[in-house]
Amino acid sequence: MDGLFTTASHDRLRDEVRHFAETEVRPQIPDMEQSRAVQYKLSRLIAEQGWIGVTIGPEHGGMGLGHLAKSIIIEELSRVSGAMGAMVQASQLGVAKILHFGNTDQQHQWLPEISAGRCLPTIAVTEPDSGGHVLGMTATARREGDDYVLNGHKVFVGNSHVGDLHGVVARTGEGSRGLSAFLVEPDRPGFSLGEHQASMGLHGFSYGELVFDECRIPAENRLGEEGQGLAVAYSSSVLYGRPNLTAVALGIHRALVEETVDFAARHYRYGQPLSQLPTVQQKLGQMQSQLMTARLVAYHAAHSLDNAMPCDAELINAKLVNVEYALDSARTAMEVHAAYGLGTDSPVERYLRDAHHIFAPAGTSDIQRVRLAETALGNSRTPWSERLASQLGVFPRSS
Repeated sequence: MDGLFTTASHDRLRDEVRHFAETEVRPQIPDMEQSRAVQYKLSRLIAEQGWIGVTIGPEHGGMGLGHLAKSIIIEELSRVSGAMGAMVQASQLGVAKILHFGNTDQQHQWLPEISAGRCLPTIAVTEPDSGGHVLGMTATARREGDDYVLNGHKVFVGNSHVGDLHGVVARTGEGSRGLSAFLVEPDRPGFSLGEHQASMGLHGFSYGELVFDECRIPAENRLGEEGQGLAVAYSSSVLYGRPNLTAVALGIHRALVEETVDFAARHYRYGQPLSQLPTVQQKLGQMQSQLMTARLVAYHAAHSLDNAMPCDAELINAKLVNVEYALDSARTAMEVHAAYGLGTDSPVERYLRDAHHIFAPAGTSDIQRVRLAETALGNSRTPWSERLASQLGVFPRSS
């Protein structure tokens, strides 16, 4: 199935990331689960591998391998640790705004730093009282001479506590044209972080609160023109957020299937392995079918994006299918494991918790279905993958 979209270079990249995940990340999972602390050192170590710059061109020190390669990196890390897969996807989500809306100076300043692993970027859009309703945000940025002054709160910001450069969308006016985007370094006066709160899953990953209290930044930190904030938010979510989260769900899904198959082969009932019981085989077959379908949908969407094809609907569907199938397989895995899956030292218990974290970001499944209904009805707007096709490029399919 991989061969439909992948090349030998993708396979080499997969082997590299898989080896790193097994040798560097897996040994740290027990401590990550017990402490639930943000993994600062491990996040930096992963960034130093150069993988955050996978879609950044070689002219800025990046790998220039595209979105399918990005999906493979996130998938392989998420197969071992959903938290570290989420860390990478959130950083690569932060890349999008600079690639597509950054000016030449901003790109020259930040893209080499990101490619080298010295900068972990974020994007901050969600607010406590508006959630996924971007136009409902109330955080403000007012112009004062050569500066902007930011006020407000952003929540559920991926890599909040390890980020080096926050991409913040704030209100500079009224309506849909009243949003603008800014680059904010965490050492700016008036910027602070909310206390890290441990959550149900993704232990080791930070997705917390950014606070702006008369936070002053220079006007040259604005991304694009005033009024382009909505485009920054939507394009980053569609072109990076949805495929990135698709890849996290796919990696967790693979781990669920692999763990459940292994469990069923090792545990005996009625004098034979669980895997030989027809009822268990039905469940394993269902999980395998859903995994194969999810992976095909994910790779097809990323491949289309790499080839600058209009593919918003494919990206939306990939996120929907991968999240729903991963959650469904998580339940099936728990049914096969029964009481063995309930312990907090059980891998499948961790996978189930982690999978639930991928449901809401970049749009819940309900939102994805609404967008797909718009596509079916012919009411969808011009796809972001079409609007930004000239910047997406066509990534080489080298061997």
